Amino acid sequence: MNLADIRALVESDFQATNQMILDRLQSDVALVDQVGHYIVAAGGKRLRPMLVLLAAKSTGYEGNDHAKLAAVIELIHTSTLLHDDVVDESSMRRGRETANELFGNQASVLVGDFLYSRSFQMMVEVDNMKVLNVLADTTNQVAAGEVLQLMNINDPDVSEEGYYQVIERKTAILFAAATQLGALLTGASDQIEKGLRTYGLQLGTAFQLVDDALDYAADADEMGKNVGDDLAEGKPTLPLIYALTQSSPENQALIRKAIEQGGLDDLERILAIVKSSNAIEYTYQAAEKAVKKAIDALTPLPDTAFKTALIELAKLSLNRNS
Repeated sequence: MNLADIRALVESDFQATNQMILDRLQSDVALVDQVGHYIVAAGGKRLRPMLVLLAAKSTGYEGNDHAKLAAVIELIHTSTLLHDDVVDESSMRRGRETANELFGNQASVLVGDFLYSRSFQMMVEVDNMKVLNVLADTTNQVAAGEVLQLMNINDPDVSEEGYYQVIERKTAILFAAATQLGALLTGASDQIEKGLRTYGLQLGTAFQLVDDALDYAADADEMGKNVGDDLAEGKPTLPLIYALTQSSPENQALIRKAIEQGGLDDLERILAIVKSSNAIEYTYQAAEKAVKKAIDALTPLPDTAFKTALIELAKLSLNRNS
């Protein structure tokens, strides 16, 4: 199965989710409409809302609230993108200018706040306390993860453990919430709920690991952002952390300097060091382990086309260029 095949299983729900996102972006404040529609129209795979839909269907859900919660997850994710790009001073995302580059930092931050608050309005409409608890805890953890990542910037002594703490909170936990919601909507067993949450957490981990590997290996046009962005921002991601442990003292000093100072003055040399140290392969191996854990976590689910789609989606996360 490819991504189009997987999406076809929930196509009508997927379209309902997209329409709901567009409807809920509407505001009597023109700039909110403008910035919100700009970033949503930038596209992306809509992977997180698709996970909500597939997880719900994999547990036999028959109602309509899964589309609303899929929209909530996407609005939360979109809000974090707006804030991330301001913090990272990014100028490019998904192959085009970021909202902060086009509209300014103030507009991006404030519209991100609007999307957060809109998502909470929609959560309340579902009228499920367990759902509210999961989403409230998740948004809090995502915000804490962003602060934790900020603290790690320009720190060459960040450990692998510290790195994994950041990606769990910043990325994986929103995937985990997306899949857990599917179980909560149907009142599935604790075993299935735990399995779906673990699946999402491990898939999100794999997704971020591949992202971080691509930052040192991908083509800029395929990736939709500039190669070396993480290095320019002084982010110690797994490829750099591993390369540090495998390099000569001279190369270690070069990597440490690049993390501490940011910038791309030594990009070509550091790319060569990362590649020669097998750091990219090491990062992909870590992603493969996370995908295996994700697939294993689905064992309690009944065998359906939706479970198969979740399995295939996990495998596809390893084989992408953006």
